[in-house]
Amino acid sequence: MSKVFPDFTHELAALSQGAAFVVGVDEVGRGPLCGPVTAAAVRLDLDRIPAGLADSKALTAARRDALFAELQQVAQVAVAHASVEEIDALNILRASHLAMERAVAALAADFALIDGHMIPRNLPCKGMAIIKGDAKSLSIAAASICAKVTRDRLMVDLAQQYPGYGWDVNAGYPTKAHLSALLNLGVTPVHRRSFKPVHNILYQEK
Repeated sequence: MSKVFPDFTHELAALSQGAAFVVGVDEVGRGPLCGPVTAAAVRLDLDRIPAGLADSKALTAARRDALFAELQQVAQVAVAHASVEEIDALNILRASHLAMERAVAALAADFALIDGHMIPRNLPCKGMAIIKGDAKSLSIAAASICAKVTRDRLMVDLAQQYPGYGWDVNAGYPTKAHLSALLNLGVTPVHRRSFKPVHNILYQEK
């Protein structure tokens, strides 16, 4: 099977159907036990697309950082979050959609290409969901990079405030080290209380 690289096909199709401002949208941080869920919306300039744009998961951290810096210069980028409190109040899927809605609204787009199989219900413009969109659409690939780099940096900052959980390396995902720290050090204010491993520890404490 040959490797599929993202291209500009979906963006051009939306533009040809009358859209004037097309963005790609992706989120990161559904799986972690702590921290916000983060979404990015990116509008690329067809004449200034960075070389080597790909799904953030397929890139090294150094390459993501370099592309993130370049995208700030050549594209329109908005990053938004839904907080731990919002995740616990709404559920992680709805909170991730809320972050997407906020990112799209910040750019005032009129058409959004969304990674995944669902269009957020309060998306402020027309949208199209693309399964594995970060591997198919350059705009979604760009959004995946911006969301991941932003959230990873935020987790490094939180790791300094709450040492011992390893968030600078695990980004809040439930690694063995993180779960062990959760048992030994307890639940922090930035842990998601609705997530089972955190909920179980709080429940046992009661």
